[in-house]
Amino acid sequence: MRTSRVTAALCVLATQSAADIGVQFIEGAPKDRFVLSSTTCPTGPLRVTFDLRPSAGALIFDVTESGAGVEVFQPFELVAGEAQVAREPAVRDGDQVLSLALTGLAPGSDVSFTIDLDDTVATRSITVAGSELVGAKVFLEAGSLRSEATFNASANLAIPWTACTS
Repeated sequence: MRTSRVTAALCVLATQSAADIGVQFIEGAPKDRFVLSSTTCPTGPLRVTFDLRPSAGALIFDVTESGAGVEVFQPFELVAGEAQVAREPAVRDGDQVLSLALTGLAPGSDVSFTIDLDDTVATRSITVAGSELVGAKVFLEAGSLRSEATFNASANLAIPWTACTS
């Protein structure tokens, strides 16, 4: 009886591992890139939301030639992890929030996309430095579970996530 309880407890611990979901922003011209990765364990389906509203640079997504952006624009383009994306987001020019539905995120694999970000408060609005991304948030959601992290000046963040599938 005691052995079965210990075995059951170990099984529960094994299926409820914790991991960090890493997000990296890479400034590029003309395309900026976001890279999502799971560091230790696979996740199930989840929604990843990028919220630029609290960013120091009042950043926006610049996806069309006309509209809120400046000069160069780039629409959303999925460049890695296509099989892990349930559907691509609808992003309008000037949006500050982008949500991406994933079927899951396996350790060692990335989901990456390019898009153009513009700063709306500085004189160099077509390039974005890590300091302008400070304060922007990324949220993970799966059912009732939710976790978030905030970008720092290094343009990277790690979101604690406890909903690993194995």
